[in-house]
Amino acid sequence: MPRFMSPLRPRYMRTPSDIPQEGLQVQSITRESPPNTKNEQTEEPQYPETICVSEGTFRQIRDDSLVLLSQGISHRLLRSIEGPFLIFVLPEHEYKAQEQLALYRKENPPKEENPPIPLSFSLQPLWVLLAPAIFTLIDFSNKVNLHSHGISDAGKVLKGEWWRALTAQTLHGDVRHLASNLLCGYIVMNMITFRIPLLRLTPFITTAAAIANICVSLTVKTDFRSLGFSTFVFAAIGCLSVIEFRLMPKETHGMLRRFAPLCGAASLAVFLGLGENSDILGHAYGFIAGLFCGLIPSKKALRWGTPLSTVDGIGLLLYYALYIAAWKMAL
Repeated sequence: MPRFMSPLRPRYMRTPSDIPQEGLQVQSITRESPPNTKNEQTEEPQYPETICVSEGTFRQIRDDSLVLLSQGISHRLLRSIEGPFLIFVLPEHEYKAQEQLALYRKENPPKEENPPIPLSFSLQPLWVLLAPAIFTLIDFSNKVNLHSHGISDAGKVLKGEWWRALTAQTLHGDVRHLASNLLCGYIVMNMITFRIPLLRLTPFITTAAAIANICVSLTVKTDFRSLGFSTFVFAAIGCLSVIEFRLMPKETHGMLRRFAPLCGAASLAVFLGLGENSDILGHAYGFIAGLFCGLIPSKKALRWGTPLSTVDGIGLLLYYALYIAAWKMAL
């Protein structure tokens, strides 16, 4: 049997030539049943990429490939740009391949995996944090009176000045307030980039934070004022907790273990949300509104990861457009 130099070989057994190079979108290798004679030369069959019989992680696809090899079913392995490994077979082998894989999975049910992700740092949160930093610094310069026009005043919001729910996110009381929100915001949003490009979720998180500010005004209905990017940060915490909850395997140490991301995020929200002069209601409503943002991306996109695309640029433009439009109405 030939020795296969493929992406399915363990990482420690690969040579530098086996490691995929940057820019390559597809990796492939063909596994076929051994020929009848050693000297027989056969042409590689053409596998249509419409007949996919298996999709999964390295471990799952390795087992499926061995099942097909044991039954003498030739097949082709591909790794898509989104991340998962795929198995393609010839049309005449499709039914038999699906039947054998179904029998194998019936006896060996696959288990979901959620391996830890190595720590990395992304520039995407900086594009998001640039907006509150710019507007706050303009406000600190005293050249333009943004404070009175943009602060979230419950009475004025209830009278129809809904844009204050957006403009208030870009204002801060002092440098310490700004620095704490920028630091916490970067940490939380950087973790979101581990799963999906942050920029495509940013407009939704911004809207969720604005809804949270409006809910505070509806709850208090008195002379109440608030400002700060923290409502956005807490909405991002809620979004991240739901994303991780959706990716937790159901079999992981029982059902209680699966709720660990939600419980951990709620504890973090309580720890960060309490303090002197803190908008506790805004933080709570922001966290709750952010939970719904975590349901927006598909589970497949979260599991395999999604590369940056034009959609992310549009998301960033919408994010800035929301604040610019709100400030235009405020001024």
